[in-house]
Amino acid sequence: MASELGKMLILVGGLMLLVGILLLVGGRMHLPIGRLPGDIVYRGKNTTFYLPLVTSLLLSLVLSLVFWALGRLGK
Repeated sequence: MASELGKMLILVGGLMLLVGILLLVGGRMHLPIGRLPGDIVYRGKNTTFYLPLVTSLLLSLVLSLVFWALGRLGK
């Protein structure tokens, strides 16, 4: 049981590391993550409201595909 938990923690840590590296590289390559068409930005006099709607949907789709593929590999 403990070895299963250890494997899962290593996998989750590896995925987090990969996502972090992708975000760093994406920032340097000026990818429009967070500034896609359909993301809502409202700038008032003293406030700014930001709703990354399309970015959230895209991230959800990508993560769903990744976890689906990992589930298929685990069988």
